Amino acid sequence: MKVVKLVVVLVFATTLFSCSQTAVTNKSLETELDSVSYAIGLDMAMKLKANFSEVDKELFIQGYQNGMDSTNVKLAEADLNRIISTYFAGKQERDNAKKYEGAKKEGEDFLEANKANEGVVVTESGLQYIVMTEGSGEKPTTASKVKVHYHGTLLDGTVFDSSVDRGEPIEFAVTGVIKGWTEALQLMSVGSKYKLFIPQELAYGANPNPRGPIKPYATLIFEVELLEIVK
Repeated sequence: MKVVKLVVVLVFATTLFSCSQTAVTNKSLETELDSVSYAIGLDMAMKLKANFSEVDKELFIQGYQNGMDSTNVKLAEADLNRIISTYFAGKQERDNAKKYEGAKKEGEDFLEANKANEGVVVTESGLQYIVMTEGSGEKPTTASKVKVHYHGTLLDGTVFDSSVDRGEPIEFAVTGVIKGWTEALQLMSVGSKYKLFIPQELAYGANPNPRGPIKPYATLIFEVELLEIVK
C-alpha cells in the first residue's frame, strides 16, 4: 500500500504541474531550493510517464480542486485507498499478463504434454505429480505443520530454491504455502517423495516476489519429501 500511495502522490503532483500550460514557467535555477524543486518536478514527470500515462488530467484537476476547497466531492475519503489500490493491482496484473503471455503459454503447453507421460497423475485442480517414493506414515491435514525437504526448479531447469542444496529441511503450516503444495501435501504420507508439476494458478500466478527469480505465470516443478508431521 505504501508503494501505491507513493505512485499516486507522484502521479497527482506531476499531473497538476503538467496539466495547464498557463502554469508552466521558465525560471532559472538560482538557489539550492530552486534546484531541489525542479529536480522533484522532473523526477515526478519521469515516474508519471513510466507508471501512469493513462491518467485523465481533467478529472485529476477536478478531484484536486474539490479536495482543496472541500466542495462537490464525488467520493468518500474512506473509499479512496480501495479505489486506488484496486486499480493499480488490476493494472499490474493486466500488464503482467501481456508481458508474460509467452511464459503462461509455455507452462500450459508443458503441462498438456506432461500429463501423457508415464506415472503422471493429474488432479481435478490441474496439479500434476509423480510418486517417486510412497511412504507408509500418517497424512497431514490442513491443520498440520510439516517438515519437508524440497528442490524447486523452473521449466528450463533453473533452481530457484532448495532446502536439499542448503542441507536443512524446513517446517511450515500446510496452509501457509502455495495452493499446489497445500493440495499435494495432503496426498502424501510421511516418508513419501513426490515430484510436483504446479500450474501457475496453483503457484504464484501474476504476483510472485518481484525481487525473486520466479516470473509471473511461471509453472513450477518441485521434488518434495515429507519427513515429518510436526506435533
